[in-house]
Amino acid sequence: MSTAESPSPVLLLACLCAAWCPTCVSYQQAFQALAAQHPEARLVWIDIEDHADALEDGDEDIPDIENFPTLLLLRDGQPVFHGTVLPHAEVAERLLQQAPSLRPLADASVRALARAVAGLAADPALDMG
Repeated sequence: MSTAESPSPVLLLACLCAAWCPTCVSYQQAFQALAAQHPEARLVWIDIEDHADALEDGDEDIPDIENFPTLLLLRDGQPVFHGTVLPHAEVAERLLQQAPSLRPLADASVRALARAVAGLAADPALDMG
């Protein structure tokens, strides 16, 4: 009798940045290289000004992105990390490794941001891989 293996969690790591930010510009290449090293995860680059409409408050209380780079990690559609990080690929790498053990975030505004980012991530043009 065979047992079906449970599927791996779907990981989405979004970098929320701005084109005018020199830190973001320098981090983008490292983030893209990280995407190539992690085919099990989907890494997306979201310019918060290009996608301001989707990230504005509207009906939901979405937090403003004021510091860069800000990473949002979703596991199976649920946010498990949201915060400004040092612009080093090793930090994002560690997040991806820890993703299975991170607990979902309960903050309503981060959950609203996660829904907005998941919607934006449907655009393949944002893929870093």
